[in-house]
Amino acid sequence: MKQILIANIKELINIEEHPQLSVAGKEMSLLKTLKNAWLLIEGDRIRDYGTGIPDTGYGIRDTGSGIQDPASSIQDPLTVIDATDRLVFPSFCDAHTHLVYAGSREIEYVDKIRGLSYEEIAKRGGGILNSAKLLHETSEDELVEQALGRLNEIINLGTGAVEIKSGYGLTVEDELKMLRVIRKLKEISPLTIVSTFLGAHALPADYRGRQGDYVDLVINEMIPQVASEELADYIDVFCDRGFFTMEDTDRILNAGMKYGLRPKIHANELDYSGGIQVGVKYNALSVDHLEYTGKKEIACLIKSEAMPVILPGAAFFLNMTSAPARRMIDAGLPVAFASDFNPGSSPSGNMQLILSMACITYRLLPEEAIFATTLNGAYAMGVSDDLGSIARGKKANLFITKPISTYEFMPYAYGSNKVERVILNGEIARSEIAKNS
Repeated sequence: MKQILIANIKELINIEEHPQLSVAGKEMSLLKTLKNAWLLIEGDRIRDYGTGIPDTGYGIRDTGSGIQDPASSIQDPLTVIDATDRLVFPSFCDAHTHLVYAGSREIEYVDKIRGLSYEEIAKRGGGILNSAKLLHETSEDELVEQALGRLNEIINLGTGAVEIKSGYGLTVEDELKMLRVIRKLKEISPLTIVSTFLGAHALPADYRGRQGDYVDLVINEMIPQVASEELADYIDVFCDRGFFTMEDTDRILNAGMKYGLRPKIHANELDYSGGIQVGVKYNALSVDHLEYTGKKEIACLIKSEAMPVILPGAAFFLNMTSAPARRMIDAGLPVAFASDFNPGSSPSGNMQLILSMACITYRLLPEEAIFATTLNGAYAMGVSDDLGSIARGKKANLFITKPISTYEFMPYAYGSNKVERVILNGEIARSEIAKNS
């Protein structure tokens, strides 16, 4: 079986001897690392790790790890990577994106600069409705090609797992088209991808004044077909002011759960919408955005299994208030941070930048921000049993940095790509990224 030995690691980040599904509250500041380390990958799994220095036979001298020579059972073919002066991280897990879309929306970006709000642009037929029009006019093959370019970009920036939502279809045929594109991406990309059905992303122009009829369409036609073709892992609703109400959301999530689709919900981005409460009611895996989150919402979340997912890219791009991440953690909650990669409100999937924003804007410690973009992000996708940390038996999704001083340098140097090499599923995804960055 193919093996990779990463030797001379300056520091191995986010290791778990006893893996957890997520980390909350004060525990988010307790990041475990290992200096002067090695890591052994076998097949697509992390087989072992420890401290020590490789000898000429690629054995490891014991320096307290309790393993005298983990290389004694290594069989060819063996690839050895020298990580001198470099850190090794688990790959980022981006738990909220809309990266399957057609074209861009930079004209709306200019409208935002001129003072139009997100809701005003949507009412004029822009925003999500603009993306729906473009997607309708674009073939599945072209959508796959465009999305692959974005996936390759985020791989090179350190992402190893990503959630992708539908929601730019808004008709039965186009929602299914989006989800089939995501299924194709799962087949051809080395990334771990989870798929979320978001038929209730916006109200199509044809249904203005008939929102209940569109909700009926989502429930009676979209959900059954999505389920029959097994196109989605989760279901989502944009429950917020100017979009879908608590009552709409309740109906849709109830229908989705009858087909085995667990909720992931857009909530409280634009106002105190009640979305958090309805998400918790239906045992949502995650509640996302959360710019408007007060004491009642935090108390509701503490009693739940839902992961709060904060999307700093959208708040930054739309110049909105920031979600109270610091208060959430101090109250004992976990938090995840994701990119919200989409053409209208967060046109970037750079999780290194999200890591920096978590520290700069939301006042997370670097240790907390690393958990928020790795293990807790994996939880928000339902894959933290396999991804999000360095642990024996977990999938070998990780990246090797360029020569850097400390893990604190990752959020500190917010304007550059610190990733030099990526390993996904135990395979080197791209060597010498630095030369092409």
